Amino acid sequence: MKLTFTGYTDPGLIRSNNQDAYYIDPEGRFFIVADGMGGHAGGEEASRIATQEIQSYLSTNWQSSQSTKELLEQSLWAANTAIIQDQQSHPQRADMGTTIVVVVLRSQPEKPETPLCAHVGDSRLYRLRESKLEQITEDHTWIARAIKLGDLSAQEARLHPYRHVLSRCLGREDLDLVDIQILDVKVGDRLLLCSDGLTEELVEQQIQSCIENSPVLDKAAYALVEAAKEEGGHDNITVILVSVDDNS
Repeated sequence: MKLTFTGYTDPGLIRSNNQDAYYIDPEGRFFIVADGMGGHAGGEEASRIATQEIQSYLSTNWQSSQSTKELLEQSLWAANTAIIQDQQSHPQRADMGTTIVVVVLRSQPEKPETPLCAHVGDSRLYRLRESKLEQITEDHTWIARAIKLGDLSAQEARLHPYRHVLSRCLGREDLDLVDIQILDVKVGDRLLLCSDGLTEELVEQQIQSCIENSPVLDKAAYALVEAAKEEGGHDNITVILVSVDDNS
């Protein structure tokens, strides 16, 4: 599988600082987006720690005998522990935390490549395939659960005052579960990892249009961020785009 990829982040139009962070492995082995919270310094620090810890764990243990699922899961637990330790060392950041979404593409000896995705919180993964955009991750929010139970419509949820309330994030001692799923990927797909600064401003049709109308990934990433800013840019906006190309 041949990949091309790019990433872009912007503080948006309201906030003076950027509490998002992202990392793209230069070899295209994994991709990370984090969206921090907990005050000016806390949010920035939480997303930085999470991104750094996951990147370090994956890189260090990439050739280990761990299954890809174990590798990915342990990287998130390492990030959660590191944030908690920093909270304990810096009480002024005691409330900080971060969402996370990670995609890993790893080949092991005698095993086919099985892409995996992990996430905690409401940073999302989308897949664009044959002009259909699909949200792959399910937000860990009160609102997402209410929609799933039929208590709210998607339209009502976009304006609900509790739409930002997370049910899970990294940086919590009571975190007991991270979602890991097999990711169906084939040639022609485009993957989008993003913080909620994008999805708070743009509906899926707008997101799809930005990606499809910009065949060059760098331009597509820039178009997404600019479109979110045109709709208000109330939060930090971060995107990673991955294109799955033919090897031939």
